[in-house]
Amino acid sequence: MSQEPTLTPAAPEGDDYLERRALRRGSAGWVLLTGLGVAYVVSGDYSGWNFGLAEGGFGGLAIAMVLMGAMYTCMVFALAELSSILPTAGGGYGFARRALGPWGGFLTGTAILIEYVLAPAAIVIFIGDYVESLGLFGLESGWPMYLVCFAIFLGIHLWGVGEALRFSFVVTGIAVAALIVFALTALPDFSFASLDDIPVDSSAAGSNSWLPFGLLGIWAAFPFGMWFFLGVEGVPLAAEETKDPARTLPKAIRWSMGILVVLAVVTFFAAAGARGSAAIQEAGNPLVEALQPNGKATTLSRIVNYAGLAGLVASFFSLIYAGSRQLFALSRAGYLPRFLSLTSGRKAPYLGLLVPGTIGFLLAAVSGNGARMLNIAVFGATISYALMSLSHIVLRRREPELERPYRTPGGVLTSSVALVLACAALVATFLVDVAAALIALAVYVVALGYFGLYSRKRLVAKAPEEEFAALAAAEAELARD
Repeated sequence: MSQEPTLTPAAPEGDDYLERRALRRGSAGWVLLTGLGVAYVVSGDYSGWNFGLAEGGFGGLAIAMVLMGAMYTCMVFALAELSSILPTAGGGYGFARRALGPWGGFLTGTAILIEYVLAPAAIVIFIGDYVESLGLFGLESGWPMYLVCFAIFLGIHLWGVGEALRFSFVVTGIAVAALIVFALTALPDFSFASLDDIPVDSSAAGSNSWLPFGLLGIWAAFPFGMWFFLGVEGVPLAAEETKDPARTLPKAIRWSMGILVVLAVVTFFAAAGARGSAAIQEAGNPLVEALQPNGKATTLSRIVNYAGLAGLVASFFSLIYAGSRQLFALSRAGYLPRFLSLTSGRKAPYLGLLVPGTIGFLLAAVSGNGARMLNIAVFGATISYALMSLSHIVLRRREPELERPYRTPGGVLTSSVALVLACAALVATFLVDVAAALIALAVYVVALGYFGLYSRKRLVAKAPEEEFAALAAAEAELARD
């Protein structure tokens, strides 16, 4: 996996290759990046996680949430170190490229790209459903709604990264504030008896009131425990548009994860305890259900419903950003067609935004199956988590003297925990949706065929991630001599 391909000595486009593929530097500080990290995830607090109750019950989902929270916490500490070493738009692809070679870099980048292309396609369907359920202007969910969402939010991204991140920060703030209001309102109705009210499947091994579907239910709930944190790993993708990235990225990653852990615990307990696990396990809007014990809408439930829409918009908007930056980095380095990394006069990767946006719109319009697309995204995410955690371990072992402005607490033990849990989560996706896992594998095979047969011999030596890897290879050669 570490064998180096033949790189092009210079991009055929000329000496201005990188100038035509430059992002706007210094556009974001740690506060905006923290908001970006929370924005990636916040829609998962409003819906999706509760379906894990139908897989593992309250106890099963609670254990899954703790384990997945541990996985993400360990992983983001590792990513904080890696992003301080290599602060480029490649993010996870760049880290794996240095540690695992070009094949490892491509495997990681492709997995991340699957996550960030499929997730917005799923979320735009949920946005349409929310708008229709709220009766906003008589609009209905369908392809015209999806088209409008993609057009508006792609337009904001094309306007400029600074404007895009500020918009995302405001919408995310609204969604987080509503979660706090929800918790404060729901907690007075909290009852421990409501938590384990799902009927017990006595045929399941190890089943009881807290684990109604037995021990296997814990594992099956892993993908839903991830929904409280899925996407936070995208913060390093903003590296080239960040002020002092070696210091800013680790700080933003840690703060994002801390906020998400608090929101996950408060939301989970408040919703299940106020209404009961059985009542919300299949609800499309579990927080609203928790505030409507008699099924009648209240002023507060409507406010939370609108805030849920804000949360979906925040995640949709920020995931479009993440996908465009991963595509940009892979294209700039030659792993994908190079024209996809061209940037506009406002330093926005316009094709990196428009191409995955078009794919996402078509997927949403044709399939209409948001849950299936999210499961495919989760499958891609778990592969990338395992490879990024492995990259941290490899770099610590192989290059202990590499300058590290930030060091992961616990070192390789921390990233090893993330690696083991990521592998367990990957297998768990087969327990939830075998078809989604197989679709993701099929996409993977096609992408690997393209890389193996074509692009791996046409990589661009000038790309930052490739230069970083070439420097490591040269240093290793000198050490051997």
